[in-house]
Amino acid sequence: MKKVAAIILNRNLPEVTDSLCGHLREHDGDITDVFVVEAGSDRDKLSRGCTWYADWPEAMEHGLRYPRGMNYGLSMLIKEKKLSSYEAFFLLTNDTELEKKPTLAPLLEVMEQHPRVGILSPCSRMWGEKQLLKTEPTRYFWYIHNTAYLLRRRMAETLIDPEPDHLHCLFDGTNFRGYGTETELVAKAYANDWAAAITAKVWAEENEAHLLNKSDLIKTETYEQNIRLYIEEGRRWMRRKYGFNSRWQMQQHAKFLYDQFFEFYPEYAAYRI
Repeated sequence: MKKVAAIILNRNLPEVTDSLCGHLREHDGDITDVFVVEAGSDRDKLSRGCTWYADWPEAMEHGLRYPRGMNYGLSMLIKEKKLSSYEAFFLLTNDTELEKKPTLAPLLEVMEQHPRVGILSPCSRMWGEKQLLKTEPTRYFWYIHNTAYLLRRRMAETLIDPEPDHLHCLFDGTNFRGYGTETELVAKAYANDWAAAITAKVWAEENEAHLLNKSDLIKTETYEQNIRLYIEEGRRWMRRKYGFNSRWQMQQHAKFLYDQFFEFYPEYAAYRI
């Protein structure tokens, strides 16, 4: 078994997904097994790399989106008794674009150098956070918003629901579109003595053109409609679950746990932002 399980989420964009699968196999195939979650794709639009097919009525009608899709993939690894075979999980949407060189080997090296990092995100050339990484290529953050995360298995195991499925596993699948889900994951990591980091050792970008131009194929709302619902539904979820009325309040919750982490682990203060 290889070191990393890469889980890619697809819905009706087989060419895009197959290209990303091919990239990972070409540049990181020696350390990576690639799995594809088909999140309610039409049967004639499954990728060649299809591993698990979410084809129940609700998934076919609405898709899974990131939280439910990744929950489904991880829960299937558990069901197939494969989860514990990997050191880390690379979770990414199919519109993620990577450099034409190895991505996972450098990320694993960063994790080896930072034993308390449980969540590791490649930086994007479009992010303002890259300005904070000029003197130190890897720093610990209390906020990360990305479509590609490397998760350390030992951390994931502390957070995974004891009865995992597509609604309840690593993410809260009741938050359908995922607004705030990355902050929730980061907060849970720090609450369990794991850090979340961004590194400039490798880059990853999200190609939003697919959602902008192919929303009909993906069977989702238009980009503008999706953003509106993403925020509206996510804020209702956030208030119902945590009593927070804004994303800022949820980020302050994560920031408090971030500050506490450095009180317990002052040896990592050099990586604080």
